[in-house]
This record gives sequence, C-alpha cells and structure tokens, in this order.
Amino acid sequence: MKLLKSFYHYFLAWLGDKIYRQPSRKLHVLGVTGTKGKSTVIELINAILEAAGKKTALMSSVRLKIGEINNPNLTGMTMPGRFFIQRFLSWAVDKGCEYALIEVTSQGVLQHRHKFIDFDSAIINNLEPEHIEAHGSFENYRNSKVKFFADVASASKKNQKRFFVNSDTRDYQYFVDAAKNKGEILFYNRKDFSKVKIKTKLIGDFNIENIAAAMAFARSVGIDWDTIKAAVESFDGVPGRLEFVQRVPFSVIIDYAHTPDSLEKVYKALSRQVARRNKSSNLICVLGSAGGGRDIWKRPVMGEIASRYCDKVILTNEDPFDEDPREIMDEIAAGIRSEDKKKVKKIINRKEAIRAAIKGAKKGDTVIITGKGSEPYMRVAGGKKVPWNEREMVLRILNNEKIEI
Repeated sequence: MKLLKSFYHYFLAWLGDKIYRQPSRKLHVLGVTGTKGKSTVIELINAILEAAGKKTALMSSVRLKIGEINNPNLTGMTMPGRFFIQRFLSWAVDKGCEYALIEVTSQGVLQHRHKFIDFDSAIINNLEPEHIEAHGSFENYRNSKVKFFADVASASKKNQKRFFVNSDTRDYQYFVDAAKNKGEILFYNRKDFSKVKIKTKLIGDFNIENIAAAMAFARSVGIDWDTIKAAVESFDGVPGRLEFVQRVPFSVIIDYAHTPDSLEKVYKALSRQVARRNKSSNLICVLGSAGGGRDIWKRPVMGEIASRYCDKVILTNEDPFDEDPREIMDEIAAGIRSEDKKKVKKIINRKEAIRAAIKGAKKGDTVIITGKGSEPYMRVAGGKKVPWNEREMVLRILNNEKIEI
C-alpha cells in the first residue's frame, strides 16, 4: 500500500508537469527548505528581487503571490499537491514572472511534490526535530530534506544549479554531500550579516540567519549591495512571525513557533528585550502545542522551555484535531518545573486565554502568543476547520470589543 501511494503521488507530479508544459524551465525556481524560517527567507528574497525590479511568484505557508496578484494560502498546506504547484508555475510564466520562490517541506518531498520541477537553486536554512512521528525518526525527517537537495542535483534540467548551505546548522554535511559535483555549493551563516552594515527591524538571532540566507541568494543572482541593504532595512517582517500587534504601553506579539527550538529562540529574543526595559517587566506567554495526534514528545519539552523563560504562562488550546485538548495541556504542564507551577494557568478557550493575558499585562510587559501566527483555521475533531484570525482577535481585545467566548 505504501509503495502504491508513493507511485500515485509520483505519477501526479509527472502528469502535472506534462499538462502544464514544463513551466519551471521558463523561470528561475528557488526552493527553500528547513525546519523554520522558510517563509521569512522567501519573503526577504522576494523583497530584494522586487526592489531590483524583478517580477516574482511566491508560494509559502502564508500566501500565494503571482506578480501583482496576492492571496492568503488557505489550502492548509505549505506545498499543495494535485497539480497545484505546476499550475501555479504555469500562471507565473503567463504573468511574465522571472523568479518563482517555493517553500519545500519534508512531507511534500515524501509525496514527490517537488518532482518534475526544474529548480535552479536550493537553500537549507536549519534543521531541528519536527514531524518525528510522521517520519518515524529524526533521521528520516532529515533524510527527506536531504532528498530534496539530492533530487535537484540529479534531476533538475537547469544548466547552472546553486545550493546554499547554512554552515551553522546541524548535519549540514549531508546536504553538501547530496549536491557535491552537481552544482555550485555556497555556504553562509550568521557571521555574514555582521560583516555588512545593515540595520534590520527584525529581532532574534534566527532572523539574522534568515537575512544571511537571503543575502547569499541575492548576491548569487547579481543583485547589488545597495539594493539588498535598502530592501532588508525596509522589510517589516512576515505576518504571524514575531509580529508586533502592539508595542506600547505593553507589547503584544503573535508568532507561529510550534517546535521546541523555535519556541526557545522566540522566548530568548523577547526575554532579552524585556530585561532591557526594567526589572519589573514580565514576559507573559500564551502557549499551546501544535497538532493533536503528532509530535507528542515535544509537549513537556515546550513546557520546560516556558518554565525557564516566561514570568507567567497561560496554557491553552491550539490545534487539537481528535485529541482532548485538556490532555494536551496536561502533557505540556508536565514539563514545567515544580517551583514554577504557581505561575501557570490553564484556560482551554483560546480567546479567553488571550484576553486574560492581555488584561493582565501592565506597562512594559510583553505578551507573546505562539502556535497559530497567521494560520486561518483552528483544526478540531472530525476534520473540522474553525475560522481563526489571531491578529484580529488580539486587536478586538485591545480595543475592548465584545468577543464571543
């Protein structure tokens, strides 16, 4: 059955390429993979290319863009299947785009959604444990990412292929070996950012990593430093990725962080910011755990991280699917240190949890709400998707509008 499913997805990828007449051969196609930061890297690159006068198409977990046409990604998938990507590339060609920027996911690779796309460039930005239960092990998860590099190296028909590797990321040598002798391998890391005089509105070391990736790609396609600098300095960020909904009198931020590594990096960046204000400021964390039915291992880990960084923690619902959200919350709470239990509340209704965090904040505090970011739905039992807009919810609470709990 597993082999049959694999052939089915492979056949659809092949058929889509033929139906839409191999559109990727008429574009510069970039694929960005990694555990986190893919959307930010793609948006940074898009901003730089647009500043250089290039016409772009973009497919990410946040939005679908072709030239001037821009729509939120409501498919529920970062890499949609069933001809979607080939149709997207065909439209990009029709609209006169020069570049197509695509997020590449591990599960998309498993289902061959990257097949029969002639990529010019591939980026690996970072690698941390995620989707472990879906893949069976971290090694399998890593190998799916490596397979993307290997397939671009061996199957892309483009004459000049470039592979961008973050030399700070774990297991980066696997990616180097996959692309060796099949194209140009270009290394980058956070130090590259420190070598140039560029200011950024983005916070956190992980965003320095994202900027370094965008800089490396932009330079490889001949974009000048002045254009890169201007684009990066004016870049406001990606919706739902460390997005400040309010800055004063206290900050309210929404973020997509849904892995232990990304959560810790977000908390670390914000705790530094809180510490710079004054000793009485608090970091108030609204926390769920993404995905009922998968990655159960990470729940107590995320609880332990919140225990270390947050002054107040409100555990709440996120995307429970068919699991009992109360049990998910209990599993997160199990990781919180015994001496920190007193700073934890459990509020199952996410709207009420957000309201409690905001109403409990004082001048100088920072409220960080993680897990949903810009996602348009909350996924609950029976495959049902409940419309959700975290930013709008926060704004309504800040404006003292009545919300239905």
